[in-house]
Amino acid sequence: MSDTENLSDIPISTVDSPSVVLELIHQLKIKDVMTTVLITGKKTQTLRHIQALLRENKVAGIPIVENKMLVGLVSTEDIINALDKGYIDSPVEEKMTKNIISLQDDMPLSFAISYLNKYRFGRFPVLNKDHEVVGILTSTDVIRSLLVEMNREVLRLEKLQKSASTDILSAYSEMEFTTAHYDFELAGRASTEIKKALKLHNFDPKLIRRVAIASYELEINQVVHSQGGVMRCSIMPDKVIVTASDEGPGIEDVSQALKEGYSTANEYVRSLGFGAGMGLANTKRVSDEFTINSTVGKGTTVRSVVFVNSPKDES
Repeated sequence: MSDTENLSDIPISTVDSPSVVLELIHQLKIKDVMTTVLITGKKTQTLRHIQALLRENKVAGIPIVENKMLVGLVSTEDIINALDKGYIDSPVEEKMTKNIISLQDDMPLSFAISYLNKYRFGRFPVLNKDHEVVGILTSTDVIRSLLVEMNREVLRLEKLQKSASTDILSAYSEMEFTTAHYDFELAGRASTEIKKALKLHNFDPKLIRRVAIASYELEINQVVHSQGGVMRCSIMPDKVIVTASDEGPGIEDVSQALKEGYSTANEYVRSLGFGAGMGLANTKRVSDEFTINSTVGKGTTVRSVVFVNSPKDES
């Protein structure tokens, strides 16, 4: 079998190709890739008849079959030689290629690629376990099938990635953190995680900055002034809601507590760099909606809402 094709169009290695390609060429069988609609010839036909079959079916070679068994192969190059040397009307049996290398249909595709690269033949007949001809494999079949399978693999990975991203975003849509009195080691954890979540949701950096300020100030307030509390964040398509509820002593004068610089923090807290009296004022400043409910002896709940496309983000 002397017919060849330009196999530089199949830059596939069974050793050092990308892992996804290697997985496919070892997973696919030759029967998954081969052409099963066969154009075959008989050894009693003439080479001219085979020439007509090649032209009509636009193929470069056909197997010669007798009782479903492969007995030879005739390629375009064989026909060209017959025309040049004047034996185009000779019986196929006299001039066909009889020393044929074939493939088995249940072999991995990696075998076919190795054969194509090693022998440089344009095509290989494919036999089943009973040695019957069941297909033809060409480099074009390999390339086409791999492109189809890689496209399916890309779609599958995209679906998995989308699903994973959805799972991550869903996990962050409702967040809850606890705080403890004077636990400055973990102070800021809630605001940090909320900020990460907003980035995963691809919110505008200006919105993220405002929510981060509000959540940090409310979190520090709980650590400094309460006996412990809960920070909750609800991330929605059009807004982000941060709610801070504590079990602290409550606020005697809410209007006074909202003034910048007003603080009831002791010297210990001030020595750590906290208690400047800007927490509630800063939270209210960056919020589009701000509410505070406090009962002396029972605790305080502050709710900060930041809207998407807020006028505050345009300034």
